[in-house]
Amino acid sequence: MVVIDLREAIGKGLKEALINNDKVFIMGEDVGEYGGAYSVTKGLLKEFGPERIMDTPISESVIVGAGIGSALAGLRPIVEIMTINFSLLAMDQIVNHAAKLRYMSNGQFTVPILIRTVTGGGAQLGATHSQSFEGWYASVPGLKVIVPSTPYDALGLMRSALKEDNPVIMAEHALLYGVRGEVPNKWYEVPIGKAIVRTEGNDVTIIGHLKTAHIASEVAKILSSKGKTAEVIDIRTLRPIDTETIVGSVKKTNRAVVIDEAWKTGGFAAEIASVIQEQAFDYLDGPVIRIGSADVPSPYAQNLEAAMLPNAKEITSTIEKTFGF
Repeated sequence: MVVIDLREAIGKGLKEALINNDKVFIMGEDVGEYGGAYSVTKGLLKEFGPERIMDTPISESVIVGAGIGSALAGLRPIVEIMTINFSLLAMDQIVNHAAKLRYMSNGQFTVPILIRTVTGGGAQLGATHSQSFEGWYASVPGLKVIVPSTPYDALGLMRSALKEDNPVIMAEHALLYGVRGEVPNKWYEVPIGKAIVRTEGNDVTIIGHLKTAHIASEVAKILSSKGKTAEVIDIRTLRPIDTETIVGSVKKTNRAVVIDEAWKTGGFAAEIASVIQEQAFDYLDGPVIRIGSADVPSPYAQNLEAAMLPNAKEITSTIEKTFGF
């Protein structure tokens, strides 16, 4: 067992993929000489050379399109999009090609591509960089979307993703790269589509992913200090989503809170809330609380951006008021 941060866990996964499979290569902006915008690919160019670690022009549509073409030809590309905001420039390639080619060819073609990208706010990057679009991609049949919040999950989910014959989007939160945790020396994998219960409790279920999974744990600690126990679920995968774990927990606690860093209007939290009311309505002792970011473009000013994003104190207050804790 070793203790590493999330950045190191992803780097470890990339390196072992390159060693174990000569069909794997990495392409993206600044992934080579610069070592990656968030230093995840640091040192890989020197070790594996420019045929395996490819710096690309600033053209996301071309990057993803070339990745899809190489996947169709039998390679296994890992494409890095510097931030999920820039993936909008490749949305046609992702949604209309990567996600649909296997279906439209009746299985004659597969698209084994892993698209890594950075999501989330809180780093004062402004309105066009501090956004969370992973929920958008999770609405598309044919795509799988993984959202690791710990080093253990980042490495385990990546290993599973690199065995997929379907396109996988791996959304990594910008503020979680420094999160540290234990990772076994022995090989393991985290199955795609399986949530994890981080904390067990009886009074309320709190559901989150990426940064909001950590916020959910903060809320649980605050509630615990006041004599209430919260069950915290880190969903880890947005598509496919583990409804069994979510619904089972809500049936036990009879209360549910869903936290998403995306805007509340149209956010992925609404999908989870809908699943809960469809499958566990008779067990609920109150409304499903849905928490999202304020419906405004992300401000640059630190205090205003913080006010826009979900935080543990306000979520705890909402829970107490809604459920009479």
